[in-house]
Amino acid sequence: MDKLGEKAVTALGALAQEHRLAAFRLLVQAGDAGLAAGVVAAKLELPASSLSFHLAHLLRAGLVAVERRGRSLIY
Repeated sequence: MDKLGEKAVTALGALAQEHRLAAFRLLVQAGDAGLAAGVVAAKLELPASSLSFHLAHLLRAGLVAVERRGRSLIY
């Protein structure tokens, strides 16, 4: 499998979990402004630790980016 195929499999694997897919959808809707991790957790009604786990998967898959703004992580 070529590099592009491997990236596609990784991305699809990350999105195959319902909480990660829901977080990804929220972030796509937010656009370039992004959302703070706490906002995503509240909207999805997930504990912060669980959301952090799911966002890390999306980050490793290259589906989201993260930026620190003050004390907040914006995805």
